[in-house]
Amino acid sequence: MANTIRFYHYEKCDGCRKARKFLDARKVDYDAISIVEKPPSRKELETMLGRLGGELKRLFNTSGKVYRERGLSKILPSMKTGEALALLAKNGMLIKRPFLLTEGAGLVGFRPEEWKRVFS
Repeated sequence: MANTIRFYHYEKCDGCRKARKFLDARKVDYDAISIVEKPPSRKELETMLGRLGGELKRLFNTSGKVYRERGLSKILPSMKTGEALALLAKNGMLIKRPFLLTEGAGLVGFRPEEWKRVFS
């Protein structure tokens, strides 16, 4: 049976490395997936969006190079949700990371206090 915890990460991301150490220290069983090679699916992005209360901007890596190069800070406010999710599903470098989905929770970015609530 496939693992129900999907951990999308980027090897060069400091927050991703910290999140991985956090999970490993708690002996959490998860599937580690390269967010660049295999970004989250549209369905996973929709699930995460729901868990983030519909805050679309929280899915985006707003400090990332690709986000800045594409001028998404100006475009995102008027972008339709479906259009934004399609863009994210095509380019993992646009997604806030680490990106972790469980059957009942979703986490983007590494904030230890939030992760402790999910993995206490």
